[in-house]
Amino acid sequence: MSLIGTEVQPFNAKAYKNGEFIDVSEETFKGQWSVLCFYPADFTFVCPTELEDLQNEYENLKALGVEVYSCSTDTHFTHKGWHDSSETIGKIEYAMIGDPSQTLSRHFEVLNEEEGLADRGTFIIDPDGVIQTVEINADGIGRDASTLINKIKAAQYVRNNPGEVCPAKWKEGAETLKPSLDLVGKI
Repeated sequence: MSLIGTEVQPFNAKAYKNGEFIDVSEETFKGQWSVLCFYPADFTFVCPTELEDLQNEYENLKALGVEVYSCSTDTHFTHKGWHDSSETIGKIEYAMIGDPSQTLSRHFEVLNEEEGLADRGTFIIDPDGVIQTVEINADGIGRDASTLINKIKAAQYVRNNPGEVCPAKWKEGAETLKPSLDLVGKI
């Protein structure tokens, strides 16, 4: 079963953000667009490059009304320790969710049960708390946060323009499609 179009399931977690521990739940994702990026573990190799890349796009994402969350099965204490000891991770301003119970990783179907770690999963969640996109990469394949910008713009456009859809490689301001009988077989 696909997670697309489903609401984020109930959960309660602790996160580290800007020198504080904060509470995060499914309600946190409501009322705004959200990006949730799962990664395997703190103090690793590919993960810090991805999280730094996400931080580099953070202002662009916030300008689109998007809040960013990262999540691993580490604790919020471990996130703080990594944040305090790594120059790369020390730049991060978005919330780093701890999921030691693996609840969130299971809800989003990214938990590698054998290893007890999350796969590299990226989710775009709309202001109603509904999952709009899912991308899951193999452990050795890092993600490019710049690709989120166009996906979010497309998701926002479709939400604000019922009856229209964004074709492949759509960019903001480009033509969209209005699915109808007239288009069948003509694209």
